[in-house]
Amino acid sequence: MAIYLTKESKVLVQGMTGAEGMKHTRRMLAAGTDVVGGVNPRKAGRSVDFDDRAVPVFGSVREGIESTGADVSVVFVPPAFAKAAVVEAADAGIGLAVVITEGIPVHDAVAFTAHARSRGTRVIGPNCPGLITPGQSNAGIIPPDITKSGRIGLVSKSGTLTYQLMYELRDIGFTTCVGIGGDPVVGTSHIDCLTAFENDPDTELIILIGEIGGDAEERAAAHIREHVTKPVVGYIAGFTAPEGRTMGHAGAIVSGSSGTARAKQEALEAVGVRVGSTPTETARHVLEALADTAPDAAAADGTAADGAAREGARA
Repeated sequence: MAIYLTKESKVLVQGMTGAEGMKHTRRMLAAGTDVVGGVNPRKAGRSVDFDDRAVPVFGSVREGIESTGADVSVVFVPPAFAKAAVVEAADAGIGLAVVITEGIPVHDAVAFTAHARSRGTRVIGPNCPGLITPGQSNAGIIPPDITKSGRIGLVSKSGTLTYQLMYELRDIGFTTCVGIGGDPVVGTSHIDCLTAFENDPDTELIILIGEIGGDAEERAAAHIREHVTKPVVGYIAGFTAPEGRTMGHAGAIVSGSSGTARAKQEALEAVGVRVGSTPTETARHVLEALADTAPDAAAADGTAADGAAREGARA
């Protein structure tokens, strides 16, 4: 299985006819994503050829949904128009809006995430790489060829570290990888993804990637303590970040004693999460955690086999 995105997902691309939209729509199609249309009011009624497939352009998200049954939108529009794009998608009834655009003003992100939530639309992002269910669908800019379908779920603030861990653990593979974005306001949290992975029967282990700034990782640790039974392995970026300086994402800033990588690491380790000091060490923790669960599975199989043998003897 997977979370949020499957091979049945039908994807619209808002901003498909722009340079970034064109480039990444081609990549999504190559990865097997069912891209059913683009949205651009000025080019409605046309189609765009991507190799061997012509993708229609609709004048609105609502028109795209009515014509194709789309349930996912990927937003590539410029920052000034991102709020309107997400509001339009939510009002049209889209189930999932993946907002790739970076540089969106915080007050716009607050407004459209709240509006989308009130309409029942899940927002991933903004300023994120999107999400991928390997072998099924890819909504965003995550490279599709660095991993395969497997047993690990991944949720990350960082796009680059998402790719790195996918590559490090490519031989095991992933159910779904979600880049939630690192801005101060995002539509989907670590906790949302932890809950979804906990409920996904095919996900055996969860990787949580965080970074300095805010308290999302501390809140995730509290959630893990109360609600997550699967093993979780973590990585926190920013141990050497200087106080008061923004590092990378708009939300990645340490202020005083809050938001430090050390505080986040300690919170996660206090609830049993193994936290790596590098991506490679994090991958090693994943292998160790999976190995630790293997004897339990073998013992359970043995107990079941013994029980079946006893039943056979009585028969």
